[in-house]
Amino acid sequence: MARTIPEEELAAIEAIVSRNSGGITVGAIEQELAAAIPRRTFQYRLKSLVSAGRIVKKNSGRWATYLPASPPRATAIENEHALVVPLSKKAQAALHGIARPVAARKPVGYNRKFLDSYRPNASHYLSAKERAKLRAIGTPPLGDQPAGTYVRQILNRLLIDLSWNSSRLEGNTYSLLDTKRLLDFGEEAKGKDRSETQMILNHKDAIEFLVGEADHIAFNRFTILNLHGLLANNLLPDPDAPGRLRRMIVGIEGSVFQPLATPQQIEECFDQVLATAAAIKDPYEQSFFSMVQLPYLQPFDDVNKRVSRLAANIPFITQNLSPLSFTDVPPAIYTQAMLAIYELNDVALLKDVYLWAYERSAQRYAAVRQSLGEPDPFRLKHRAAMRELVGAIVRDSMGKREARKYISEFAKQGIGARERSRFVEVVETELTSLHEGNFARYRVRPSEFAAWQKSWRR
Repeated sequence: MARTIPEEELAAIEAIVSRNSGGITVGAIEQELAAAIPRRTFQYRLKSLVSAGRIVKKNSGRWATYLPASPPRATAIENEHALVVPLSKKAQAALHGIARPVAARKPVGYNRKFLDSYRPNASHYLSAKERAKLRAIGTPPLGDQPAGTYVRQILNRLLIDLSWNSSRLEGNTYSLLDTKRLLDFGEEAKGKDRSETQMILNHKDAIEFLVGEADHIAFNRFTILNLHGLLANNLLPDPDAPGRLRRMIVGIEGSVFQPLATPQQIEECFDQVLATAAAIKDPYEQSFFSMVQLPYLQPFDDVNKRVSRLAANIPFITQNLSPLSFTDVPPAIYTQAMLAIYELNDVALLKDVYLWAYERSAQRYAAVRQSLGEPDPFRLKHRAAMRELVGAIVRDSMGKREARKYISEFAKQGIGARERSRFVEVVETELTSLHEGNFARYRVRPSEFAAWQKSWRR
């Protein structure tokens, strides 16, 4: 019976050949091998690789050279998801570039030039045509409104969609219905790991933070560090790691990419990523840049991709554009897209995923908003005062009588006479409509809400 050749030996030879697209001789391959192989055994390995179509032999005898095999027309992943996310030729090439086994791919480190070469508003990952299309489909008929107005109109749906989809891309097994029950009623799904529950709850907290701080969020340390702190809460071995830049060496599972290891370099590049992102004027280019460069840097111990997905929504929240919730994005194609960033610095595959996902999200939230009807202009005008007033009533555990007096005094001091009675009516309606699924918009903690409910029911 023929002896099986160890795959790692074949992969080592294939990796050397794949790095030499112009061809490489037998002697040159032998020199690059980590361990010497007897000539006859080595020739047998080469013959096996050629027979399997993994490399190509050109010429014969002393002039023989070996070349990488031409990439197949489609990989298994491409075939599986081509009908879901249409891929450009550049994206297909990137997919082929990282489709080989890990052992056959060349190890790479962090490429600082990938960041340094990007010039805000001069360099572009998204073409002018692509940016224009995204703006056309992502701009709601809202007019000039304060930051965060649009996302607040669809917040209940976004909390579930983005929490579930972002968690799903990390391998979380909660269903959409499980997620809705958890976020609406606090019901944990049976048989699920506690870390999965924590992951989804962390997403909810992080989204509420972005929406609640819509006037202040940006690509700065305050926003991104706190975003990580919320998303990583109770999920990392080191309790001090959430919200702190990485001080340890990390690796990427299933990849030959090795991120930066020196804390000083990590901090320097982190500040550069934020400064570059903040300088980008187009919201879609800014969003996509953050999805590329934040996870590529791996500035945190873990939870880097989750940070990048939520950070990608910062310009949409602040500029009242449709948010990106990653609805229906296949985890496998997203993972491959990130590998192409890590190992090839190729954004083509992630760009196709991003363009497709944003269009689906925009369509989804346009339909949601249509079903909700036009927003009440009175509520929009007084939203800040209402948030302040309702939040204070709940946090101070006021009962009905105390609250009525407080609302009346507040209205006399801060609301014009013509609008005063309407304002009081709207605030009282908001208080009677509060429940477990909507109190977060008033920046109220669960413990504060529970204490207020007891006072309110007396």
